[in-house]
Amino acid sequence: MTTPAIALQAPDAGPDERTLISRTVAGDRRSARTLYDRHAKRVHRLVFRICGDEELACDLVQDVFVRAFSQLAGFRGDSAFTTWLHRIAVTTALNQMRKVKRIRAHEEAMGDEDVHAAPAREADPDLKVRLHAAIDALSEGLRMTVLLHDLEGYTHAEIGTMLGVAEGTSKARLFEARAKLRVALKDFDDFFND
Repeated sequence: MTTPAIALQAPDAGPDERTLISRTVAGDRRSARTLYDRHAKRVHRLVFRICGDEELACDLVQDVFVRAFSQLAGFRGDSAFTTWLHRIAVTTALNQMRKVKRIRAHEEAMGDEDVHAAPAREADPDLKVRLHAAIDALSEGLRMTVLLHDLEGYTHAEIGTMLGVAEGTSKARLFEARAKLRVALKDFDDFFND
């Protein structure tokens, strides 16, 4: 006598995203919370990499979801929901960083640069610090492409959708960004070649 095989099933992941989206648009707060819970960590990681400040990143996550939920009825499904959401996240974070830069520039123009300046370091900074500085020194388009491709793992097609550029532009930006990073970190060649 043989016993029937027991089917292994994955735990119920709940409703699919399309269902959650339609329920959220209809006003279901539980579905909205589920969408938030599924995507908040990755959105946080993305905006943190853009702004580099934990407190600001937490605020940006909230802003991203407020905007996303207010625009959710317009989501057509032409791209993946995560791509659509992350485009909102990138736009929101970049807009916030522009505001921060304007405020800092205004403070510097008023003579506050000495108050806010970091103490000079005499020793060479370690690789991690230099890498962050090198990435921050890239133009906005190059920086976003490197962050989205190399750190977040997006394809060039997805990056193109998020940033509103052609796939080929994303590839060219990544190539240029990597070349600039190699130059900026050339004194660490021994580290990379070991």
